[in-house]
Amino acid sequence: MASAPNPALSPAPEEWPEELMNLGREAEAAGREQEEAALADFAQDSALNWLFVDLNSYFASCEQEARPELRGRPVGVVPMMADTTCCIAASYEAKAFGVRTGTIVADAKRMCPEIVLVEARHELYIDFHHRIVEAVESCVPVTAVCSIDEMACRLIGRERPLLAAIDLGMRVKQTIREHVGPMLRSSVGLATNRYLAKIASDMEKPDGLVALPLDILPEALGQLTLRDLPGIGARTEKRLNEKGLHTMNDLLALDCEQAGEIWGSVWGQRLWHWLRGEDFEMAELEHQKSISHSHVLAPEMRTPDAAWAVAHKLIHKAAMRLRSKGLWASNIGLAIGFAAPRSENTPVSRFGVPARGWRSEIKLHECQDNQTLIAALRRLWDSQPKGAQYQHPYFIGVQLNNLIPDRLHTLALFDGLEEEQSRTRLLATMDQINDKYGMSTLAPAAMLTAWKAAPTRIAFHSIPDLF
Repeated sequence: MASAPNPALSPAPEEWPEELMNLGREAEAAGREQEEAALADFAQDSALNWLFVDLNSYFASCEQEARPELRGRPVGVVPMMADTTCCIAASYEAKAFGVRTGTIVADAKRMCPEIVLVEARHELYIDFHHRIVEAVESCVPVTAVCSIDEMACRLIGRERPLLAAIDLGMRVKQTIREHVGPMLRSSVGLATNRYLAKIASDMEKPDGLVALPLDILPEALGQLTLRDLPGIGARTEKRLNEKGLHTMNDLLALDCEQAGEIWGSVWGQRLWHWLRGEDFEMAELEHQKSISHSHVLAPEMRTPDAAWAVAHKLIHKAAMRLRSKGLWASNIGLAIGFAAPRSENTPVSRFGVPARGWRSEIKLHECQDNQTLIAALRRLWDSQPKGAQYQHPYFIGVQLNNLIPDRLHTLALFDGLEEEQSRTRLLATMDQINDKYGMSTLAPAAMLTAWKAAPTRIAFHSIPDLF
């Protein structure tokens, strides 16, 4: 049997041959390099670039925060107190009964008899919005305000490693609760690009925090449905199904060129890159393509004259937004829903009203002034169907399409150039006055009957000025 070596007879490390010492150092250095490379690979795979904040049931949560008596109760926020309108927000207590954004008020009452209906107070929601942005800014700079209840923050340096990003997300959520209010719960998404961070914020609601580092991305995305992706609604999903795409794995199996062909635009290729974690933003030439405003008329406003006044006001608001964004319209559309007697053959609109719908649009020379837009709107208005069944409009929508940014706008030539420039200066002055003193300060008299009928609404992709 071999005996154990006698430590007293073994040479001390400093007595080992120099070659053996060098081999030991090289092995140790190689081990450190391998360990550091493995850690670097892991850090690269788990590093995150974006933090996305999504406030949960925002309008309803603001009401519950401002009115403690509503806490713990099912709440539905509505544009007006009428059974024919729809909920624009629902608290989680109401959602437990199936009430959602878009649920007709009459249906909401049937589904949840205890629901408390609250008329929307958009000034309150905007005030809370600014307070929330300030709270988030105290933790990490806000890169982009995506909507009234969403914001995105780019992570840099020591914020990017997975554990650091998760810790930052927890601090953001806690800071909102402490400095704005305990009812303002939020879901935070972390990912390598903004699109994936938005997806992550929707994966665990309410009050969730989800990270999508690259190493788990394919498996995590494979568990979603096509409708879970921002930008894919019912119509797009149907079109994808018709082209053989039914699951996320079907979508992920496409190559970049196939994705572009299926969408028929560069959007498909962008989506392909985003779903693989690549981080890039929209090209500089991207800009908003349309601006729209719509309104469901209260029963007492469902007359042609009152409806025209509301349409007049909506185009006035759309024109102000157009100019504030430095855009020019080359197309205008008008949509009208007409209330009809209830019968088996009459379709019921999404607002619960038996209705007939009509829509038309016309091309424009690039413009942004009220005078041209109102004249075009009048042409559309005069072309609507005539007859007894079209005497009770209940819904009005206006839309400015094919928008052109200032940098691509072609100025009027020759005699029209000076007139356009003068009109642009005049409109800028009017907008400044209306922005400061209220939308009704300088406005056509035809809109007077519409002021209370079509108040300022929140556009979910932007924070409106309080006209």
